[in-house]
Order: sequence, then C-alpha cells, then structure tokens
Amino acid sequence: MAKVVVGLSGGVDSSVAAYLLKEQGHEVIGLFMKNWHDDTVTISDECPWLEDSNDAMLVADKLGIPFQTVDLSEQYKERIVDYMFDEYARGRTPNPDVLCNREIKFDVFMDIALELGADYVATGHYCQKTTTMIDGKEIHHLIGGADLNKDQSYFLCQVSQEQLARTIFPIGHLQKPEVREIAASQDLITAGKKDSQGLCFIGKVRLPDFLQQQLKPKTGDIIEIPAQVSMDKAVVVNDEDALVTLSRKRHYQAHEGKKLGTHQGAHYFTRGQRKGLAVGGTPLPLFVIETDVESNTIFVGQGKQHPGLYRRGLFIDKSELHWIREDLALKSGEKMDVMARIRYRQTLEKAVLHIVDQGAYLIFDTPQSAISPGQFAAWYQDNECLGSGVIS
Repeated sequence: MAKVVVGLSGGVDSSVAAYLLKEQGHEVIGLFMKNWHDDTVTISDECPWLEDSNDAMLVADKLGIPFQTVDLSEQYKERIVDYMFDEYARGRTPNPDVLCNREIKFDVFMDIALELGADYVATGHYCQKTTTMIDGKEIHHLIGGADLNKDQSYFLCQVSQEQLARTIFPIGHLQKPEVREIAASQDLITAGKKDSQGLCFIGKVRLPDFLQQQLKPKTGDIIEIPAQVSMDKAVVVNDEDALVTLSRKRHYQAHEGKKLGTHQGAHYFTRGQRKGLAVGGTPLPLFVIETDVESNTIFVGQGKQHPGLYRRGLFIDKSELHWIREDLALKSGEKMDVMARIRYRQTLEKAVLHIVDQGAYLIFDTPQSAISPGQFAAWYQDNECLGSGVIS
C-alpha cells in the first residue's frame, strides 16, 4: 500500500476521499492549505478558512489519520492574487480555480507532500485517471468525472504528466449523492456541508471590493451597441485569414451606439456580465459584450441573443498553449477534431483545433457566448482532457 497525502479542504469531497483511501489500506495523512489571511473582502458566513480548517481537523480525528495545516498564503498571493490583479488591469478575466490547481495544489502543495515522503497526493476532485503504455512509455489520462454535473476535469486542464503520475482521485467514479451518503454513514461532520463557492481556498468574495484593493475606481461610459452593428459575415474556414477573422476581438467605437450611463472601471467587468451595471429602462436585460480598458469604456447589448456576445473562434498564444497528452501535441499546420469548453460546467461542444506558428485557433461548429480573454479553453476526445490554453 502507498503513503498518500490528502488535501483536506474541510469539505465533504476531500473528507470522503480520505476515508476511501484509508479503507483501501493506504497510509493517509491529511493536510489543510491556508491560503488567505485577509477576511475584510470575504463574506463572513461563506466558507471562512477557520471553520474549514476546524472541520478538516475533526474529519482527520474521526478517521484516525495524522493532520497538519500548511500556510501557503505567501505563494498564493504571488502566484494567484497578483496574477489576478494584473489580468483584470489588462481587461482580461482570469480563472483562479484553474490557476490554484496548477500553481498551488499540484505544485507547491505536491512538493510539500513529497517532502513528507508521500507516494501520491489525493484530492476530492470529480475526475478520473487511467494509465496506459503507449510506445513503451507510461501515459496518464485525465478523464472526466462519472458525475457529469460535477465533472471538474476542466479545473485540472493545466496539469502535467509528471503531476498526474503522482495523483489519485478517489471519488471520481462516484456521483455526488453517493459521496454524501458515504460521509453520512461514517458520521463525518462534513456530510451535509454546502459546497464552497468563490475563489479557490479563499471563500466567497465581493469581487469589486477585492479588486479595489489595487485597481482604483475610474469613471467611464456605458455604451449600448445595436445588434446590427455586431452582425458577422459568414466565413468559410479555408485559410489562416479565416481563422483570424473568426477569432478576432471586436473593437467598438462610442459613436456606433448610445451612452446609457457610467461605471466605475472597465477592469471590473467581463464579457457576458449582467449584474453590476446599474442601468435600467431597456426592453431586454443588458449584457456586457465588450470592454476597453484603454478608453475605460464598457459596451453593452440587449438580451442574451445579442450577436455581440457570440463568436465561433478564439486564439491561444504559443506561450500559453499546454498539452496534458504531450504525445498527441500537434505541429504547426496540423489540426484536430475535438470537443471543447471555455468554462466550467459548459457542455462540451464540437470544435476544430488548428495549430499555427504563433499558437492555436479553436474554431467551434456553433458560435459560443462570452468568449473571454484570460479564461481557459480546454479540449477533449472521448471524455479525456488532452490540453488547454489561455484565451488571448
């Protein structure tokens, strides 16, 4: 049997992961990550770290496994929080959960676990891993969770073969209700606990309050763009120019629409956002269709079907292209039929991945809503996540 360090978060999923590993006969150690000290921006009754740490300790005690807390707040600030501020300042929308897995859980945390003599690290993610031999080499496959409603493979789309080799996902084959039943049957304190929301290991935050720590308010205009201004011409994908056209960010001008009001900073908003505009009186709800941090302007459109919300393609710069399945990585000029998503819980959509000298174009069969720079696009085949990249 192996020595396994479990990232105990104080939630039901990691609790059951630890229980199952102990039942299988492994030597299990529980480790809680403290990633945040500043409670001024968190909503106090939503996932405060102190309560989570206490719950994790009680679970470890109940299971009879060693437990300790590691303070990773310095690394978290450097690698996640500072990155988030920088991305928002650039008018991009980062995904802290994907980053937390890449930079903290499967890097800093994994290093600590290995220093403790662990053979593996285990997490409560709803995803699965299989391992095969291909051309004499061990290949690890990141597979979606059996519970399609909870599949978290998207959040792990930036992991490497080396990290997967050392990882176990004990609950990936289970449905969420089954996990809760197991926790209840073992009288674990986390059995009925709500799933945490908000930033990875910080809790639910007031994002404007969080961003205003470093990004100062700055008054700008809200401009409504009529639907006809955003209409795209039909494009046939037959060369790189077509790929560029389908993936290009729209650049609106204030004179193309009408001013509806003001906002406190374009860097606080993202494509597809509806809340926080504080503008009413339109027949249909307003959605952010584009932001311009240079001119500090937000462009909005009426209704979920506004063409400004939709695009068929996106571009990923070569420097931000990542393959989990390095053996399947394409060369420039090659393409691959894939299923892809641009956000957690989005249904996988048919797309074609085109590799060019500068990076990759991901072109969907049907237009996608609110493709946002800074977010991650992940591509799959047969429910296996093959790779991902940051949307440029």
